[in-house]
Amino acid sequence: MAQENRPVVLATNGGAYEKIIREDWLSPFEEATGIKVVVIPSGNTAERRAHVQAMIASGNVTWDMFIEGAMDAEAPSHAEHAANIDDFCAQFTDRADLLPGSCKASGVLWGRGATLMSYSKEHFPNGGPTSWEEFWDTEAFPGIRAMPAQPDAWRQLTAALLADGVPVDDLYPMDVDRAFEKLDELRPHVGMWWTTGDQTTQGFRNGDSDAGFMWMTRTTALRNEGQPIAWSYDGALLVGDRYAVVKGAPHKAEALELLKFFLDSPEVQGKICEALACTPPSTEALQYMTAEARANMPTAEQIGSEMVVPDAEW
Repeated sequence: MAQENRPVVLATNGGAYEKIIREDWLSPFEEATGIKVVVIPSGNTAERRAHVQAMIASGNVTWDMFIEGAMDAEAPSHAEHAANIDDFCAQFTDRADLLPGSCKASGVLWGRGATLMSYSKEHFPNGGPTSWEEFWDTEAFPGIRAMPAQPDAWRQLTAALLADGVPVDDLYPMDVDRAFEKLDELRPHVGMWWTTGDQTTQGFRNGDSDAGFMWMTRTTALRNEGQPIAWSYDGALLVGDRYAVVKGAPHKAEALELLKFFLDSPEVQGKICEALACTPPSTEALQYMTAEARANMPTAEQIGSEMVVPDAEW
């Protein structure tokens, strides 16, 4: 079959994110292999997952790959709609440059980043909230808040517990009732409940929020376009994404070629993480990032002392 007749259909984030991966990963792959990649910009993780499940149930699978949060990819339910790619991953076992778990049954690690609090330097010229306690303190830091409204609410609940004084080491098992009570305090000040990353960037540009809980990929994209945004790693969630192959994908072989191209291309990883402020799976990718971009990555000390590493098993 001609290569142009076997495109990879990839469901992922849209907006600035899609533009960056198209330029730095998908287009170079197309040029190198002749295999086209069709991107389906899709809402959020829960919507993508539901769509994949529906395709599998109907027997009409049209997507080949989808992006999934690394936390969600560890859930047993992930195996119900994602192909097991253990055999594919065997070829990367001896790659010393790859972070542990870069390729596993659930998918390929795209990168690690943070979900963190950010604020407008125009609205807060003397400095905005830099901890979750301050984020909740709307008297000392008045302004419109933006919060995620995704069904997997562990992000919001984690921030709420930290705002209520729970130490990071005591977050899990999570006191859900206490977290929701704390969220109720902030609710009147939330002007934007977002479900996609693109909403957060558009909302910031439009002045729909003054401080928000955002993905670092989006805060970095805003900074790169000259927006007056700042952020804090205090209480930030260390998260990652995986690209998974849909169970029953019509172009599974081509999808695996796309994933192999990514893992075998440190330069591609470096360019993407340069633009989106993520930590690439290959340590060799760091040489393709500027000193400034590397400096903006969370340090080992910050990860250990300031950031929250979510308990995927819980």
